[in-house]
Amino acid sequence: MIFRQGTPSVFIRDPLPGPVQNTGFYYIMNDLTSRLLVYGDLGDNSILKQLSLAFDTWDKGTCDAHMKPHIVRSIYDQIKRLLDLATDYGFNRNLWQDYLTFVLMTNENSFSLVTERGTKQHGSIDLLVKADFEIFRQLFHYDFSGIEEDLGIDCFSIITDYHAIDKKKQRYNKSVSDMVRGLSDRLSKAADADAFYDIITDQYLHYGVGMIGLNAAFRVRPLSCDEASGSTASFEQSIFSNADDVALVPIYNLDRRMLSDLVGYEQQKEELRRNTEAFLDGKASNNILLYGDAGTGKSSSVKALISEYYDRGLRMIEIYKHQFRDLSAVIARIKNRNFRFIIFIDDLSFEENEVEYKFLKAVIEGGVENWPENVVIYATSNRRHLIRETWNDRTDMEHNEDIHRSDTVEEKLSLSARFGVRIFYPAPRHAEFQNIVLSLARRKGLDPAEWPDERILQGAISWERRAGGPTGRVAEQYITYILSEKERSYGQ
Repeated sequence: MIFRQGTPSVFIRDPLPGPVQNTGFYYIMNDLTSRLLVYGDLGDNSILKQLSLAFDTWDKGTCDAHMKPHIVRSIYDQIKRLLDLATDYGFNRNLWQDYLTFVLMTNENSFSLVTERGTKQHGSIDLLVKADFEIFRQLFHYDFSGIEEDLGIDCFSIITDYHAIDKKKQRYNKSVSDMVRGLSDRLSKAADADAFYDIITDQYLHYGVGMIGLNAAFRVRPLSCDEASGSTASFEQSIFSNADDVALVPIYNLDRRMLSDLVGYEQQKEELRRNTEAFLDGKASNNILLYGDAGTGKSSSVKALISEYYDRGLRMIEIYKHQFRDLSAVIARIKNRNFRFIIFIDDLSFEENEVEYKFLKAVIEGGVENWPENVVIYATSNRRHLIRETWNDRTDMEHNEDIHRSDTVEEKLSLSARFGVRIFYPAPRHAEFQNIVLSLARRKGLDPAEWPDERILQGAISWERRAGGPTGRVAEQYITYILSEKERSYGQ
């Protein structure tokens, strides 16, 4: 049944008894959203809030012929934003319900954050949250036909029965899309606020809340002044941020390789896996430095951990050398979350005149505050000691024949000493390089009948010489070259 209050007001479909119902009157969208309490921090610029305001203007009797074009424009602006969000996350079928689900999954509040840590609420906040969920449940089934008829639009009919254009998985975050759409489907079938509550809390318990709960890896970027103050940021923007001046931006197009997909270096991978599993189990674990020759798979080994252990609550934050000043703010953002975080620093090294390493040292030491037990640092480098050393570093010895190295040298070595585990990745020997080449060739589907081992290895020798040495990266580049040449010949 559709409830209306005169014309042209249109209200929710099939409202149930609860805190948002009043005898003889059913609240329109702005009345519903204004009654949200625990989930009320949507942001004035959020899609839901802006649509509510447009509907409110239309309903209050001020919607004459002159006002209608302005209201239509306001609605279309929000529909465009909703379509952009749907494109980013691959929403389909009912974009309105997917959007509301996305809001619920990413709203970090006192209830959702505590529930993420493994505690279902019992008490007053439980009642308040269920009242909010009843409002969202009714918004899920909001009937737009009246406003469409009065304004002569059909955009809501389209987005609630939407058929998205197929696109490559790399163009959107498929894992998030599948999670949102699956949860949206279950919420749309919830019979009451209690059922709605059970579905949402199960989501928080198993996957967490916010973009940290939805995504596996992040980069760090500074917030603008407006974002930091919250003056212009919408809810959809502010979900990435915190009280400090940094934001965590999800990385969508992740390398999906597992550790087993990386050929060779079994001992190194086992040591990496052992420390990571101890970390995930809450046992004693170390920061790790992976060092050695370029192209040997150090970075690929660390990145593979995300695919390996995402389901166990592992998350990764990639940070660059120029962002070490922000590291304390990043750690403050994540230290109380129910996830395990690897701070990943790729290709870490410092020239003689660079002093950013002092920030990293200070953060790892922790100062007065203990280092959070849910954070470790994994770094890769071509240098074992990370900082460029020169013979001049040794000239400040107290005595010419003193056996102790200079204070300058000790200062530079002190950073690498902060990593309790150091794993060496040497360049592969000739036989190991050949094994890597052949393994990659077969995994990439090169037919042994057309590409026997001898043919592949003969080309690998000359390729490796031109590339400057045998490494896993060189082997992968060689196989990629073969595949591209093969595709080009078939195309001709």
